[in-house]
Amino acid sequence: MTVLPVERGVSDAARYIDRTTRDWQRYLRNSKVLGDADAVQDELAAVYQECRVRDWDGFDAMPVEQDTLQNASVLLESLPLGIPSPSIGAEPDGHLTLEWHRSANRTLSVSVDAQGDLHYAALVGPNRRFGKEAFFGETPNVILELIQLVYAT
Repeated sequence: MTVLPVERGVSDAARYIDRTTRDWQRYLRNSKVLGDADAVQDELAAVYQECRVRDWDGFDAMPVEQDTLQNASVLLESLPLGIPSPSIGAEPDGHLTLEWHRSANRTLSVSVDAQGDLHYAALVGPNRRFGKEAFFGETPNVILELIQLVYAT
């Protein structure tokens, strides 16, 4: 399944730089050293295929929309190199979930919706953090900070 990337520039030169940067990032993400970006995108596509129809869970769940898939895919692509890959899931409200889980008290769940909002909840030791961030094609700093805290030693 091909998901179209978000272009950030408007001039020919900006589009060329953006496209070249994405190509190199994809190359690095697919390297054996830095991880396999295709595997997480494949997992995302598989969850979408299973959950794109109403009642996919047998309990009247809402379908995952194409815009939700697009937003989740762009979020995955926007993660910096070296960030561990999340597990992918779907929620009964039609959102897709990206989860970084290290232990019972070190976990982060980010729910992606069709409108481009990221709803997050984290448990880091005894501390709980949650909130909502608008997604404009780049991973919000609060999400990056929480991922780092989940995996901090």
